[in-house]
Amino acid sequence: MNPAPLMWDFEHEPHKSELAARYSVEWVMPSECAARLALPMDDPSAADIGLVPVTALATTPDLLIVPGCAIAAKRRVRSILLVRKASQPLAEIRTVAADTSSNASLAYTQVLFKLWGNAEAVFLPHHPDLDPMLEVADAAILIGDPALYALEERQNRLERSGEELVYHDLAEEWIRQTGVPWVSAVWAVRQASLEASGRTLESLAEDFAVSRDRGLANIEALVEEWSARMPIPANTIRTYLTNNIFYFLDEECLEGLRRFYELAEEFGVLPRYRLKARS
Repeated sequence: MNPAPLMWDFEHEPHKSELAARYSVEWVMPSECAARLALPMDDPSAADIGLVPVTALATTPDLLIVPGCAIAAKRRVRSILLVRKASQPLAEIRTVAADTSSNASLAYTQVLFKLWGNAEAVFLPHHPDLDPMLEVADAAILIGDPALYALEERQNRLERSGEELVYHDLAEEWIRQTGVPWVSAVWAVRQASLEASGRTLESLAEDFAVSRDRGLANIEALVEEWSARMPIPANTIRTYLTNNIFYFLDEECLEGLRRFYELAEEFGVLPRYRLKARS
């Protein structure tokens, strides 16, 4: 659901057909977006543009940020959670079962554990299902829709299991620790693809920014669409799309990215990366 407003024009007429003449759209998980942009350009599965976890910029050469749009948060986000047993403090967690659908969320969590003074935690890839995750690890990372489901089921799970859990909103924890926004994903394009297309970065940015703006102007239509797809109350979806996710890559978010890359390099989570001036 995260990118729903960003994709409005790509999924709704009258602009869907117009954009289909310029873009072929495929829906995959964020980590797969990054993987497709890292493939050789002559690979049939390679992509030119993707809504990628911000870690991809540090690990994939020659990617350019398409300015303007982001999946970010300036307050509690609700869709990126660290869930732990209440009996086990953060400093004592040794294993974390991690949904790996977004490499960025995993990297942010690794940085946060360092900031919390816990350098020993080991992250174990796991399917995003809270109960099995907590059977094999001290804590669990849930991302996107599974995190939203977990929050909706929080009281039911407590009544069913009797086990008290603590749900950390990781965007909120990041903002508390650093004072800057959490930025999870951005549109990125291969420099070679941009050059081969004959288009400018600014023209790409305009397509995506206009789609975002129309999506945000049609939130009620999106709430209706997504309420039919997910067992989550309409008001929760409305609040999520309007208050929790921030869809603009503004200067505050760019500063958040810079801080993330600095800390990720300092703690050995990512290689050195500096935002290019044109971002």
